[in-house]
Amino acid sequence: MEAVKNTANSVTDTVKGATDTASKEANKNVAKDSNASAGTRAEAATDAVGDKTNELKHKT
Repeated sequence: MEAVKNTANSVTDTVKGATDTASKEANKNVAKDSNASAGTRAEAATDAVGDKTNELKHKT
């Protein structure tokens, strides 16, 4: 039973990590977009840092 729980937790962490990676990349693209406002770019950059933190947390 414990092995099933561990496997489920591992799959959950993998999915969360992949989601954070996708979000990070999207936020990085917005942060680099010169057509976006400075506020939008700053918010996207901040969000990308948070996504990277979450990404690393789920990969360990």
